[in-house]
Order: sequence, then C-alpha cells, then structure tokens
Amino acid sequence: MPFLAGRTRTRRGRVPALAVTLACALVAPGLTGCAAQPDPGTVTVLNSATDTAEHTANQRFFDRCGKPLGLKVEQISVPADQIASKALRMASSDSLTDILELDGSELPQFAQTEGLRPLDEVGVDTSGLSASAKSLGAYDGTQYGIARSVNSLALIYNTELLKDAGIAPPTTWKELRAAAKKLTSGDTYGMAFSASPNADGVYQFLPFFWSAGGDETEMDNGKGEAALQLWKDLVADGSASRSVVNWNQQDVNDQFVAGRAAMMINGPWQVPVLSAQKNVDWAVASIPVPEAGKPAVPPIGGTVMAVPKNDEDPAREKNAGKVLNCLNSEKNQLQWGASVNNVPTRATAAQAYAQQNPKLAAFAELVTTARSRTAKVGTGWPVVGDALANAFQSVLTGRTSPEQALHRAQQQASAGK
Repeated sequence: MPFLAGRTRTRRGRVPALAVTLACALVAPGLTGCAAQPDPGTVTVLNSATDTAEHTANQRFFDRCGKPLGLKVEQISVPADQIASKALRMASSDSLTDILELDGSELPQFAQTEGLRPLDEVGVDTSGLSASAKSLGAYDGTQYGIARSVNSLALIYNTELLKDAGIAPPTTWKELRAAAKKLTSGDTYGMAFSASPNADGVYQFLPFFWSAGGDETEMDNGKGEAALQLWKDLVADGSASRSVVNWNQQDVNDQFVAGRAAMMINGPWQVPVLSAQKNVDWAVASIPVPEAGKPAVPPIGGTVMAVPKNDEDPAREKNAGKVLNCLNSEKNQLQWGASVNNVPTRATAAQAYAQQNPKLAAFAELVTTARSRTAKVGTGWPVVGDALANAFQSVLTGRTSPEQALHRAQQQASAGK
C-alpha cells in the first residue's frame, strides 16, 4: 500500500503531502510537528550548495529570477549525502522547503511517496529538454524534477604523451587496449579509471557495461561480461594500475595530473583542477566503444529540482514553478552550465555550450546518448549498484570470472528487491 498522498490533520492544521509521506516512512505516526508559516513572498530551497562559491553563484541566479516576480529566494544548504535525511526531518516538522534539489538517483525514493507535485501541474515547461535529461527527473513516466545542467563521463587524455607516441585518441576498445599498452612506460600507466566498491566505481563502469549491451535488469544476459573482461585485461596487461580497485574519481584525476596516467575516465567536475595546473596539457574525447560506429552509453548525472506538494498553500507551489521556469530558460541554463562546467539540458542551450566551450564539446555530445541510472530499476538502483560494484571488484581481484561475477550480481539484485 503506498504512503498517504492526501492531506492529514495534525493539532495545528494539515501537513503537506510530502511531509506526511516521508515522515510516516521513518517517524512514528502522530509525532509530526508543526513549524511557523513561512513568508508568502519567499521561496525556500533545500540544496547541497555548501561550498561558498557555489552557494553564492546559486544565489545570484535565484535573485535574478526571484526579483522580477516579487519573490525572495532563500537557500538551506547541507552536504549532498545529508539531503535525504534533512528533507525527512523538515517534513516531520512541517517545514519542508518549496523546492527540493537532490541527486537524480535519489528522485525515485521521493517520487514514490506521491509527495512531489508533477511539474506540469505547477506550470514548469520541460519541452526542449534532451531525452536523457528528462529521464533523470522522471519517475514512472511522470516528470517530477528538472535539471539545469547535467554531467557524464569522457576520455580525458594527455595530448603531449599521445602525440609523442604517435597515437590518436582511441575510439574502440581494441584501440584503447593497444594505446594504453603503448603509453605505459616507467611510472606512467596508459589508462586510469575508478573501480572503487562504491558509487564512483559503479559510475565509471556503466559506460563500458551499457555500451556492451549490459542490462541492469538482467545483468547475466551474457553481454556485460565483455566490459568486465576489458577492465581485467587492462590491469592484467599492466596498462592500468592494480590500485584502481581503491581509487575514487578524485584519485584518478590526481594520478593524471601527476603524469602517472596518460589517459583517464572522468567527468567535467575535474575541469577546475585540470585548468588550474600547468604540468599536463589535456583534451577530451568520447569514451571508446566495443565496435566502431556504435554510440557510447554513459550515465547521466546531476541534480534535479522538484516541488513538494503543499495542498494547504498551492500559491507556494506556483511560485516555485515560476522560479524553476526562469532558472531553466536557455540563457540561464547556458550561463549556469558554463559556471559549473556542466552541460545545459535544453537542446539549444547544449548546442550553444559546445560551441562556446569547444574543449568540453565531447561532454555535450555524450549526454545526448547518456542514460539515467534509475530509468529501468527506479528505487531498486542502490541494490543494483552494489551488485555491480561487487562484480567488478571480484573480477579485478581475481576471485571470479566475468560470467560468474555477473551471475552472482543478478542473484544479489534479485534477492535485494
């Protein structure tokens, strides 16, 4: 039986639906509290912009959108891994914000409660968004969240090392193995990636798994094994360090910047560090695929903004919708994307972004074929992610074969449902 999606009375009135549904999920019935009524001219946002520069940049855009509407926008920022628990606590005290910004992979657990308002009901225009961006904010066919910008993964390479070796950026797995082997010399490995047993490693494994035809709903379908074999071969060749099983994505970038890796898989969030250092001249290319001509299928990442239901004060929902529309205009998306090195989600803005940022154009191209991690499995993604992590860890440490690893992964995922 789904959580209650209607309005439930407390001692002082009614709690918005998300407050009821989320609080009832973890808090005993009857223990929900009540907060003072918020200022009708203020739109509140819960996000993870704890970094001072990011918080300030966010506020600049919020002010730009709020002031013409006669609204003030206030941020409540907590670390990203605390967003969900903070939202639950705020819901239990009837103080949940008007806009909830969370990682796209977390949206299903909130949408499932029926406590989020479908965006079309509050007037948010999602037309013109890329299909991959829409999938990031959708649950069960309904659009609940909208992303201003998104990120993915690409192949980042040391231009000088490839040039000296007479190697073009590899486009296929065969070329990748050959290039990585040739580029490995002394303390420098040809290739670096994260195979850590957590979200970082899983995120980096997905472009290989999906591009090979791997399916998170049927991990033992016989296609994903090729991706595990590729990673195993790179390590066995000595083209990638055995330490990849411990490296997170920042560690991978550190290896690259230090000149200990000629190529790496990483995302646009590393651009500020890459741009600030002077030791390595770098460029970005698409992720190599199993066969020439086939598109790479990387994961799409980023945050989405959603509107919690507020049945007692629908005007607040409408104000939130107006702010979201402004934030997601082509102009504002383009400027925001440039400021955070992420790709705008409106197709026209993404095209302009690629033209204005040619060095990062590969990321703009890759997000058009990217997929949401939760598109197929919804709230089951955490279990699937853990199963995939166990699979590549067991293969890279020599405990199992690729076939055995994915067979066990599917058993683990099925048992965890």
